[in-house]
Amino acid sequence: MRTEVCEMFGIEFPLFAFSHCRDVVAAVTNAGGFGVLGAVAYTPDRLEEELRWIDEHVGGQPYGVDVLVPARLDLGDASGGPGGGGGPAVMLAAVPQEHWAFLRDLFDRHGVPLPDFDAARRSTARGAGEQVTEQGATDLIEVALAHPIRLIASALGTPPPRMVEAAGNAGVPVAALVGTAEHARRQVAAGVDLIVAQGGEAGGHTGEISTMVLVPEVVDTVAPLPVLAAGGIATGRQMAAAMALGASGVWCGSVWLTTEEAETPPHVKAKMLAAGSRDTVRSRSRTGKPARQLRSAWTDAWEGPDSPGTLGMPLQMVVAEGAMRQINKVAESGHEGARELANYFVGQCVGLMNTVRPARQVVYDMVQEFAEALDRLNAITGSG
Repeated sequence: MRTEVCEMFGIEFPLFAFSHCRDVVAAVTNAGGFGVLGAVAYTPDRLEEELRWIDEHVGGQPYGVDVLVPARLDLGDASGGPGGGGGPAVMLAAVPQEHWAFLRDLFDRHGVPLPDFDAARRSTARGAGEQVTEQGATDLIEVALAHPIRLIASALGTPPPRMVEAAGNAGVPVAALVGTAEHARRQVAAGVDLIVAQGGEAGGHTGEISTMVLVPEVVDTVAPLPVLAAGGIATGRQMAAAMALGASGVWCGSVWLTTEEAETPPHVKAKMLAAGSRDTVRSRSRTGKPARQLRSAWTDAWEGPDSPGTLGMPLQMVVAEGAMRQINKVAESGHEGARELANYFVGQCVGLMNTVRPARQVVYDMVQEFAEALDRLNAITGSG
């Protein structure tokens, strides 16, 4: 396979693997694809550790980093202006008490013991909340560009000019995820080098337009800029379809969550292996923005009639991520109520994720399936 992105990054297969797990990133890169580490969950010090480890395990082969740079944060009057962070104390003060009360009641209904609530809230505000502020994202970008990465991606919104400028000075291409053709136009105007057209089937933050419709729209909109297809892609057959739509490669995230290397909690991995494509939902209950995830008692509660409503980003993250850490901790012991609440971001392709395989094998299987799909097409046209 020799596509534009293969030439651009010096990779064997145009398969980009987004993962929060460094082992997956290294495994895919070493198998001939391109691993991309999702950095939003890391502090700058932790990201430094993760990237140093990857550097030591990929032997100079290309990999990238994905950061979350929201165009707007919702902190109400306490934000200090658009994009302002205000620090952990500001974030905690901005969360209404009714949301903490709802969380306590949710835990009580499912028999999940509360952690040290005040300590958990402060920890989450310092972690998930701060990392999506402008300063938090800037710190992560600086750490990433100090390593020999070959790509930096903006996962949510148009990358700020300083990100594009810093990456350009370092000789690192910038990618951006989009959910509409209009978003793609804005990214081109911002100076990005690679567009990831992510359909609504994708896990995590996503729009509503399906991959089959979105990819050709974006390809036509941004030509000659290369486009990666994303959203529900977990097989080589889908990879072949994406290339037929004009994509230069694919960007996959969900499929790595059930691999041997993945850091997905065992009880969540078991849910994914048993789930069908209808067992996901776009919900604001984890981050404050629409994000596809496994449907669970958690998502049902926040969308239910007794819910106070979800907050914007990052305030919903302050409420949710500390709670989910406690839920997963308790679920590991087999607690049924905690397991009912547990979930994670995953796309509709979860229905195709039925076995646990090494990440390297997933790459090889997708390449083999891609070749078989081409053989079928060649047989149809008589060119085989």
